[in-house]
Amino acid sequence: MTRLRALLAALALTLALGATACSGSGDPSYPPCPDTALTCPQGGGQSSWASPVPLASPTSRGPGSPAAQGMGGSAGPGTSASASRSATATTAVQAAGFPDARTTGPRIPLTPHNTGAMSVKTSGTVIRGWDITGSLDIYANNVTIVDTKITSTNWWGINLRPGYSGLRVIHSTITAIPGKGPDNGGEDYAVSNSGDSSIEVGWSDISVFGNALSMGQGNIHDNYVHDLVAFRNAGGEWQHVDAVISGGGSTGKLTIRHNTLLNPVAVDRGASASIGLFSDTGTVTNTVIDGNLLAGGAYALYGGGDGATGIKVTNNVFSTQFHSKSGVYGAVTAWNEGGAGNVWTNNRMADGTAITPKPAG
Repeated sequence: MTRLRALLAALALTLALGATACSGSGDPSYPPCPDTALTCPQGGGQSSWASPVPLASPTSRGPGSPAAQGMGGSAGPGTSASASRSATATTAVQAAGFPDARTTGPRIPLTPHNTGAMSVKTSGTVIRGWDITGSLDIYANNVTIVDTKITSTNWWGINLRPGYSGLRVIHSTITAIPGKGPDNGGEDYAVSNSGDSSIEVGWSDISVFGNALSMGQGNIHDNYVHDLVAFRNAGGEWQHVDAVISGGGSTGKLTIRHNTLLNPVAVDRGASASIGLFSDTGTVTNTVIDGNLLAGGAYALYGGGDGATGIKVTNNVFSTQFHSKSGVYGAVTAWNEGGAGNVWTNNRMADGTAITPKPAG
């Protein structure tokens, strides 16, 4: 009887996912909702859509603005901000128009699905309105995960496999359970692009994972990455922790625009960066980093190092939420000033102080 119930449960899950792929929605009772809407109708027509909350451009706030000043305060090297300072910083993020919990994550009620480590193999699948306990391994093209929550105890929350393309992850929450992952209790990637083309991650609330968004090409926009958790990996070393990480060597374009990227982890427990462009697997090229709020890491930004080209870093705000220099040792390092097509413009500390990076090398 127990085995029969398990088989029936597995069949029901398979049928549900098949219906998702065919219908184009995890729950056809929900009307369509524009990608840019911050809330969705629970029924009825387009009149119940909420327009996006106007977000102030980071470039519109001058030095010493109240919002910018509110993001200040040093926690000192290797320590996290206090609860009161964290609350102040959160208020400042909201006032400045950067993404936070209000503007990210699912917009509709969710239905629990205990999927475990699930593989998606039907191209065009759309998963919407699911509260997933498990993870998604994508072996298909043009898969969309929207208005969904994933709580993972796997290596990743969502992973796109080589040879596949078109993955979209929007208006979702991706988190994990500390101490329950396969990497000596840790979980490594919220969204990992192992595929051969760009993917989109937008308007999503992401936490816990060591290297939260891992890709060499993609469109990362309007996300709130926060509360990353340090852990010792299977090799017994502190896992490197980054809000966004790229290992170089990709031929496509990586765009990181209008995100809140916070790395609260202490540097002696593996913190690397808020954005880490590393040449681990090849030269870093063709990357846009624009209009983000960054805080934490050894340095808040690793800029690609010697040989990096086509790196455009513009209009970013480096917060002192965790450290007085944004990162423990500074705001930016490994910047190749003389690289072809490299641009550094209007990047500043939260108090308006302009940042001039030191040359790489």
